[in-house]
Amino acid sequence: RAKARRAAARPRQPKSARPITLPLLEILLATCDNSLRGLRDRAILSLGFASGGRRRSEITGLRIEDIGREDFAAKGVLWLRLWETKTTAKGAAPKLVLKGRPARALMGWLLAVGADAGPLFRPISKSGRALPRRLAPDAIRTILTHRLALAGLPADHASPHGLRSGFLTQAALDGAPIQAAMRLSLHRSVAQAQRYYDDVEITENPAADLMG
Repeated sequence: RAKARRAAARPRQPKSARPITLPLLEILLATCDNSLRGLRDRAILSLGFASGGRRRSEITGLRIEDIGREDFAAKGVLWLRLWETKTTAKGAAPKLVLKGRPARALMGWLLAVGADAGPLFRPISKSGRALPRRLAPDAIRTILTHRLALAGLPADHASPHGLRSGFLTQAALDGAPIQAAMRLSLHRSVAQAQRYYDDVEITENPAADLMG
């Protein structure tokens, strides 16, 4: 109960007003080198965006056992099992697909860690070793802030929620059907997901160009 009171008293972090769409994501990924930290951060950003815009707790809650590698060699595909999300019951979340560069980024991290079980994303020690415990959800914000700084951008340029809003915004920009995007984002409400599509569609409205 005391813990709940402390959490309630803590100021809420605002959700990102700036979606992390592909141009910004590419800038952030370009700051990730092939060090263990760089491999981890590249995998986190890639998975967080490409698997449907995952929440911080969903990213850090993943375990190595939740990653299906059976189709990677032949198809370059990895499968993710989210055991619980904000919009699905425990054990009811569907498997999600990761392919292309995001799948290769995650596989690069898995090979570097070299573990068969345990937390998927882990803290990196000062000596450059992956520790056996899982990252805390707040670490995603720290990682994003670090990558923004390396890219020469201010810390408030984007927040972790920008991965989620950015996925849907990019889907709208690319003309993906909203139902297809929702199958990955796991939004229950079409109206909620539609907001991101509406923001894109209004910029394409010819009436917005009446003055040239």
